[in-house]
Amino acid sequence: MNAAEVAGLLQDRWLMLGALAAAVQPLALGIVNMRRYAPAPALAEVAARTRGVRVAVCVPARNERENIEACVRSILASREVDVRAYVYDDESTDGTGEIVARLAAEDPRVVVVPRRALPARWNGKQHACFRMAEHGLGHDPELGWFLFTDADVRLEPDAVARALGVALGVALGVERGTSAGCDLVSTVPREITGTIGEMTLVPLIHFVLMSYLPIGRMRSTLDPAASAACGQFILVSRRAYQSAVGSDAGPDNYGHGAFKASMHDGVKFPRAVRRAGLRTDLYDGTESVSCRMYRGFGQTWRGFAKNAYEGLGSMGLLIFITVYHALGQVLPWVVLALALATGVWTGGAWMAAGAVAASLSLRWLLARRFRQSLLNVPLHPLSMVMLSAVQWRSLWLDRTGRRGWKGRVAGTAHP
Repeated sequence: MNAAEVAGLLQDRWLMLGALAAAVQPLALGIVNMRRYAPAPALAEVAARTRGVRVAVCVPARNERENIEACVRSILASREVDVRAYVYDDESTDGTGEIVARLAAEDPRVVVVPRRALPARWNGKQHACFRMAEHGLGHDPELGWFLFTDADVRLEPDAVARALGVALGVALGVERGTSAGCDLVSTVPREITGTIGEMTLVPLIHFVLMSYLPIGRMRSTLDPAASAACGQFILVSRRAYQSAVGSDAGPDNYGHGAFKASMHDGVKFPRAVRRAGLRTDLYDGTESVSCRMYRGFGQTWRGFAKNAYEGLGSMGLLIFITVYHALGQVLPWVVLALALATGVWTGGAWMAAGAVAASLSLRWLLARRFRQSLLNVPLHPLSMVMLSAVQWRSLWLDRTGRRGWKGRVAGTAHP
């Protein structure tokens, strides 16, 4: 079979109609979601409600020498809110602990939470976050909120107060579904990418969120399955932390203890809060929160592979999303390339061109809205192939008990 025959076969109108539909759906929902995923109220609007509210900004730190000082100093620069920077040095060997100790000596708002050995069946990050929350609950009765973030995240001075304003329902309308406030709010930071390898996967965080989470339904129901968060920035109330419980028995079965073995707090945490009957929400924090997650392709691949399958949660969904992405986000590029190369153009080829245009339009809109590099837009078909590859790699690591991060192997975390 020559190239022209292959082109004609792939241009089957029903196949390409399905591909066009699978490409237009993310674009349509993405446009709707970007309207609903609104920025937080300005600092001036929230200051009267947030001033004096105590928030513990909790940073789990394992070998974060390059990041920890800049992260903590950005926390301490917060305005219109009473912050404490909690840091848990998780058995670092690179001098992270010494840097944190120096910062604590300089500013009493830096709290070094005592370290304990990692118990069996706990993921390291969840254990670190749990210990920081436990410390705050036990030692600071004025503490009303916890903000869990990562050492590679940087906060603008208005970030904490504006997020707290969203949680308190300041100046938010019914359209955004948060006028009554929420007990957990989260945002995806502005994701900074410095290499092509990072661009293939990191910007897809926004693509997946905007394309597949029905934000309107998220706000109209407490269904745990309709929730989402980003583990890089989760603000949760004291009562929600204590109310979110898991299925295991024991004194540590709340907060992060409700999903202690998980590597995906962005999925598990809002679900636990919703099961307690409390509301969760998302807002656009691009203006005030930023993060350089990984450096280079190797680190990016390993970082996504550790929990990509857990984020999906089932083999059935993995198979479906692989086929769906192949149909709507990859196949049209192949068909269009063959049509251009062979000169074989049918209605199917034009539908493939429409699908490619829909995908590029969405990626361009996302790049402009979330301040991503425009270079990642033409990388879209490669990115979607890499997304499927890393999800299947994550499944293999899960099934073979090899999922790990920073020298630790995780236990079974998915249901």
